[in-house]
Amino acid sequence: MFDYDAELRRHNLRLRAAAAVGPRDRVLDIGCGGGQTTREAARAAVAGSAVGVDISARLLEQARARTEGLQNVTFQQADAQVHQFPRAHFDVCVSRFGTMFFADPVAAFTNIALALRPAARLVLLVWQDADHNEWSTVVRQSLGAAPAGPNPFSLADRTTTESILTAAGFAEISFTEVHEPVYYGPDTATAYDAILGLQEPTGVLAALDPAAAEQARHRLRAAVAAHETARGVNFDSRAWLITARRDDA
Repeated sequence: MFDYDAELRRHNLRLRAAAAVGPRDRVLDIGCGGGQTTREAARAAVAGSAVGVDISARLLEQARARTEGLQNVTFQQADAQVHQFPRAHFDVCVSRFGTMFFADPVAAFTNIALALRPAARLVLLVWQDADHNEWSTVVRQSLGAAPAGPNPFSLADRTTTESILTAAGFAEISFTEVHEPVYYGPDTATAYDAILGLQEPTGVLAALDPAAAEQARHRLRAAVAAHETARGVNFDSRAWLITARRDDA
């Protein structure tokens, strides 16, 4: 099973530091997945709480199983674009690569803003564009096509994203570059299986004839092997750490 938390370990450290969750904070975690970021927020908010939201029932099942006795953390299966959160309730909203797939980002961030108290903080990690992310370019070049499905780079453009957040009711918007590697496993075999598994749901290989699919797998394995080091298989990546506050005007 692919370890998403291990992949993003160094990104997660940056997100946690920027979030700076306080002991009494009420935290909302959008796209929480397996719940690592929600649990970390709950541990910091010892007299507060943390709510993790995701659309995946499978990932939320994993998140609940890993709560490790925490009493101030809950998980909800919900679409953050339209879910009726309690109004003006949360002090901090965090998201680790969980906000790039909204069909209507202005409406989604407006809905999130309504859940935050005035001047509450928003802290997001989003990917910069594909050409600045080696994990994407290597896969794309190896497979000979961009994977189908939602666009993980939809918030890559600073001007566009700032406009979205401003329209949604956020102010004091800032972007900090995060230039850290992503980790796919301790060796080529593990990383290759992990990356291939991530591509299967997109149907890219299934769309190729058998000979072309085999050539694509060979290119991918060679590319993964070229990135194996003594510290495992790592690919370069660049992200934006975005911070903002709900506008209380």
